[in-house]
Amino acid sequence: MKKLTIFSALFIGAMTLAQGIKFEDTNFSSILAKAKKENKLIFVDAYASWCGPCKLMVKNVFPQKAVGDYYNSNFVNAKIDMEKGEGVDLAKKYNVKAFPTYLFIDGNGEVVHRTLGYVEEKDFIQFAKDAGDPAKRLGTLKQKFEAGEKDPEFLKNLAGLTMYNDAEFSAKVMERYFNGKTELDKEDVQMLLAGTQSTDSPLYKTFQAKKAEITKILPADRYEAFDKNIKLNTIIKKSYNAETKKWNDQYFMTEAQKFMTKDEAVKIQTKVKAGRALKDKDISTYEKLTIDLYRDQSAVSSEELNSIAWNFFENVSNKESLQKAVTWAQESVKKQENSANTDTLANLYNKIGDKKNARIWAEKSVQLAKSTGEDASDTEKLLKSLQVQ
Repeated sequence: MKKLTIFSALFIGAMTLAQGIKFEDTNFSSILAKAKKENKLIFVDAYASWCGPCKLMVKNVFPQKAVGDYYNSNFVNAKIDMEKGEGVDLAKKYNVKAFPTYLFIDGNGEVVHRTLGYVEEKDFIQFAKDAGDPAKRLGTLKQKFEAGEKDPEFLKNLAGLTMYNDAEFSAKVMERYFNGKTELDKEDVQMLLAGTQSTDSPLYKTFQAKKAEITKILPADRYEAFDKNIKLNTIIKKSYNAETKKWNDQYFMTEAQKFMTKDEAVKIQTKVKAGRALKDKDISTYEKLTIDLYRDQSAVSSEELNSIAWNFFENVSNKESLQKAVTWAQESVKKQENSANTDTLANLYNKIGDKKNARIWAEKSVQLAKSTGEDASDTEKLLKSLQVQ
């Protein structure tokens, strides 16, 4: 009888854990075919492996019974890394630029609704309900905007839905929203700063005109820093030709020195070029520029050092360069030890063949992750592989 009780408890526990969203384990074309056959929408969790909010959704929201019940009943569910495999082309097709993005796609492969970010259970289910209601889908909301809708809450919601995938349209929505505002609150300021990406945007005029109101919420030096970043983003965009993959160095330096020193401009230009080289998979150029840029790490934050060290782990094969990345990861740990940078250090040691130090730092990373309730599954896999060698 005791054995039966234990078995029953284990069975109930397993059933409880299995109540969340069930994701299809197949390619996207098969998912499309299934959705069309069942006359359902596809729900796509478009994520990236490094994305913190993506991991929190997996941990906190996707497993919830109410979430699973609704999504499993109404959608064919897919979970796709937008930076690997077929996800790379899907990210381009569906204009996924921020993570996590949630796409609701019909059987013909057309997006009918989308949203993004970490959200709690109730709101996540509401997004799904909106996707299933033609009157609340993104296309309908856009039509309503074009018809002249001025309700502030409607405009705020639509701006949020389109900000990271249709910046030009979102800017129009926010322009109408802010034209109707006499006073700004904290959320308004956050939305304005997130949406103003260029001095050519109509929102930049709003950003300038409402400086007095913005600086009631933000310190004046932060306002100036945002202004500098907006100008810099505009110059960077105009300095690079995406078709030829060439930089107009003279234009960048001339324009940048209107509001920063030459040394600052050179450093920023190098960092931007390195980032573009990485995006273009020109690893040799990325490698050289990054090593030059980070010869002195004294003023570099722990987070930034961990980021470049991880990029080297993922993309660089030259052992001498990987040794540089080990140094960056070590410095990151010295400045602020956490599960992320100790994991980076473990992976780098493993890649250069130092299995002893790889084990030491993998064990440390798992320990730190568990102490803060973070997901340590990837590091545990690394540790397991090291222990059997």
